[in-house]
Amino acid sequence: MVEIQAGENASGLTLRNPDDQPLYGQVRLFRWDQADGNDTLTPTQDIVASPPIVEIAPRTSQLVRLVRITTAPPTTEQSYRMVVDELPRPNLTPTTGITIRLRYSLPVFIEPAGAMGQPSLSWHLIHTDQGWIMRVDNTGTRRAQIAAIELVNQNAKVYEINKGLLGYALAGRGRQWQISLPPQADLSGVVKVRAAINSLHTEAVVTVEQTK
Repeated sequence: MVEIQAGENASGLTLRNPDDQPLYGQVRLFRWDQADGNDTLTPTQDIVASPPIVEIAPRTSQLVRLVRITTAPPTTEQSYRMVVDELPRPNLTPTTGITIRLRYSLPVFIEPAGAMGQPSLSWHLIHTDQGWIMRVDNTGTRRAQIAAIELVNQNAKVYEINKGLLGYALAGRGRQWQISLPPQADLSGVVKVRAAINSLHTEAVVTVEQTK
């Protein structure tokens, strides 16, 4: 994760190549938003990568600077994604079989001036014909990194949803995910969610909905 403060015009990220062969890559920035419960990425020139094409010698590193073109302090947290695509080595002899090229996607946030805001979340479980959907709406002024999800029913029965990172609900946005629950899961009465939000443990009540 990269955080750029309101008064900063640039930040940096070090890419390392632990391999015995040179590594080539392309670095691009996208504006990151959320609509209809899903992530959207849009090409942007608000931030540019320097250099945009990297060649990293074996067992060395390369500093990539993220430079803000629009330097006015934002009034709300701005969200971007830095995408690094591995490129084939020049003059590489084609081979048979499958060649895997890696892609890395890192969140980049530009913070507004003044005191840092906080996420404000509402949780919803929606039962559809296709299964269960968890939706998290964030009316706060800071993103919520959501991880380690558990549901607890009125009888203290715990249903583990996932152990690691589930995703993000960006500031002023919402995100939803398809989740797996046992067919016999009892989600009547008061249901609570336990989660790590920005690495802090949180407990909240979940609204359970049924759709046809």
